[in-house]
Amino acid sequence: MHTYVIGDIHGMLDKLERLLDKIPFDRDQDRLAFVGDYIDRGPDSKGVIDRLLSLMDQELRLVFLKGNHEQMFLNFLAGREPHFFLLNGGNTTLASYRKHSKDSSIIPARHLAFFDLLLPYYEMDDFILVHAGLRPGVGLERQEEEDLLWIGQEFIQSKFDFGKRVVFGHTRFKTPYVDSRKIGIDTGAAFGNLLSCVRLPDVIFYSV
Repeated sequence: MHTYVIGDIHGMLDKLERLLDKIPFDRDQDRLAFVGDYIDRGPDSKGVIDRLLSLMDQELRLVFLKGNHEQMFLNFLAGREPHFFLLNGGNTTLASYRKHSKDSSIIPARHLAFFDLLLPYYEMDDFILVHAGLRPGVGLERQEEEDLLWIGQEFIQSKFDFGKRVVFGHTRFKTPYVDSRKIGIDTGAAFGNLLSCVRLPDVIFYSV
């Protein structure tokens, strides 16, 4: 079995569709995983969530992690830090929902349920999947959500060995970042660059 891990989509539905068409995914054997940041910045956040829900309807093996942008959206919906969400691309998310409803505050119930089921991390035999990274020196079970969603160079530049290779998004690279302990797969899909995927365990990359 292979696991195909897809990086930060950020509302880029067209790139997601092309990437799903490109990867040699075997629906009967393989698993699809996503590291979060499905929404904001790109033009069709609602369409991306609809597409991910359609994958769920196919009863595939799926893993969905939470990104910091999903957490900002949840905070916004709860009335917390609305300007922070809007300043970080949330206005495009609201616009994509507004296309389908006169009231952009009405988010489909199934979408809300999707955001609530997102995982903080996912542990495999030889890999740990997480949105932003892990705090060096802290065990996996003791990691704080803020670090899982937001940590950056403190994690990337660390030589700490978490016992398994960490696959992460959040921090943008022009091409996937690879070292002996980490694989970064956010390649700036919403900034005119690539949407990338890594196949595990053999570490084969696919991009569109």
